[in-house]
Amino acid sequence: MIAEGITTLPSEFGAKETMDRLEALAKTNGMVVFARIDHAAGAREVGLTLRPTELLIFGSAKAGTPLMQLNQVIGIDLPLKALVWEDAKGKALLSYNEPGWLANRHGLGGESEVAVQRMTAVLRGLAKSATER
Repeated sequence: MIAEGITTLPSEFGAKETMDRLEALAKTNGMVVFARIDHAAGAREVGLTLRPTELLIFGSAKAGTPLMQLNQVIGIDLPLKALVWEDAKGKALLSYNEPGWLANRHGLGGESEVAVQRMTAVLRGLAKSATER
């Protein structure tokens, strides 16, 4: 079950290749990649197993700052995050928080609409390009 406000796309690639593609696309589009966290590697380090699961933290101050100017607490959800994970059947998926849901969560009004629409379009495009041939 996927939580409210999260979009999940199936990938035509494996988990690692999907994440590699997403990271490269984010950088190509002028975003800063702040971290790439391999949750499965962390699990292995403590003797546990976890299917491939990686989190990418990335963004752009130009896109995020206008939202933070309206309500700085949205900074807890920014920069953007995308999770690439493998389900029990071995299928890679890419999940991300919907910018509109984040704006609603933080009570941002109509002033945020243009910034949220831009962020949504960019994120949707990155996700689609990372998961499709």
